[in-house]
Amino acid sequence: MGLRIHFVVDPHGWCCMGLIVFVWLYNIVLIPKIVLFPHYEEGHIPGILIIMFYGIAVFCLVALVRASFTDPGRLPENPKIPHGEREFWELCNKCNLMRPKRSHHCSRCGHCVRRMDHHCPWINNCVGEDNHWLFLQLCFYTELLTSYALMFSFCHYYYFLPVKKRNLDLFVVRHELAIMRLAAFMGITMLVGITGLFYTQLIGIITDTTSIEKMSNCCEEISRPRKPWQQTFSEVFGTRWKILWFIPFRQRQPLRVPYHFANHV
Repeated sequence: MGLRIHFVVDPHGWCCMGLIVFVWLYNIVLIPKIVLFPHYEEGHIPGILIIMFYGIAVFCLVALVRASFTDPGRLPENPKIPHGEREFWELCNKCNLMRPKRSHHCSRCGHCVRRMDHHCPWINNCVGEDNHWLFLQLCFYTELLTSYALMFSFCHYYYFLPVKKRNLDLFVVRHELAIMRLAAFMGITMLVGITGLFYTQLIGIITDTTSIEKMSNCCEEISRPRKPWQQTFSEVFGTRWKILWFIPFRQRQPLRVPYHFANHV
């Protein structure tokens, strides 16, 4: 989709990403098998709810894959510095290469990333200027999919009419309670973690501050004009069309903004 492939060789990151994919597969296979399809066949729920469930699941998976394998903004070894922006570049004391200010050197990946927010083991990649928007979409659709699955799990036991046609020889039917309890545990754990992460990411974008800058406390000493939240989000997503902020299939076009915030991280 017009983005450079970026692959990080990190066994720890592979394990974390594999766990996320396992939770996604667990819910995308078992929730419809136990809840959605049986209640749809007996007329308890409309088919649009199943379509919405799979639609959210597809958007979540696309955002995960693209956030994991998209180049976050890795700087080349010999970057071409625009003549009018030389004062906004600095020398990295770890890789001895020139980089724009607000960039950061990732010790796990071994290179500098433009406007790096943090290194996320759950996607086995850095979150930087070119894939931050995909990471936000991943948080949003993961939270939406988890809430959707938990809602159907609750309705299955406390709201929907009992399913009459049940094949008791199926494994998922014989072990339904254990399977649903495990799904609920993973869902609640995922929802709590993603909600906190998503909230901090939104606050960081609204204040135009990365996670690394927050930890280094470098922004408190620098006075700069506060941008409108529409502008900060537009810069992250690469478009001012708000409807496109939710589409993970498109190609991001960086908005040309001046380096108004010069700090050293």
